[in-house]
Amino acid sequence: MKIGLYGGTFDPIHHGHLILARAALETLELDRIVFIPAAISPHKLGTSPTPAAIRWEMIEASIAGEPGLLADDLELHRQGPSYTYDTVVSYRERFPEAELFCLLGADNLAKLHTWHRIEEWKALVTLAVLNRGATKETLPFPQVMGRFDVSASDIRNRVAKGLSIRYLVTPPVDDLIRQHHLYQTHSH
Repeated sequence: MKIGLYGGTFDPIHHGHLILARAALETLELDRIVFIPAAISPHKLGTSPTPAAIRWEMIEASIAGEPGLLADDLELHRQGPSYTYDTVVSYRERFPEAELFCLLGADNLAKLHTWHRIEEWKALVTLAVLNRGATKETLPFPQVMGRFDVSASDIRNRVAKGLSIRYLVTPPVDDLIRQHHLYQTHSH
């Protein structure tokens, strides 16, 4: 079995995440991709994300009925920062025979050397780079390409300015953002 682990804050999950997940599923011939929302991102300690329960609800609504796309809330139940190392070790224990891929945005590569226990978790998985066209260099990892220009921060800013986010997120996520009055200010 080949499993892709796709972590992040997903605040909010958007079509860019979904496009790259589907591309990774097909390009890397994975059996499944697991979205794993971080409770507390160690790379964004100075920010307060949307409550975990709402981010979880947005992820579940976005991938409902999508073959090969799953979600796991294991990081939401851990205390302290959500370290990729802990998640990789957990998956290695749960699926000892699986081939694990850690899906990582190309924008994270420059600071990868600063990640918690990086060399240890890299030894347990295949690192695959999700590249939305920003990185043109040759990388020593499998790459999944997807051409789009959308980010969670852009979506939060558009909501704060009262602009439409239609086509950037799934309709259920748009509904949840409105229902919970998310991103009304630039506090994220």
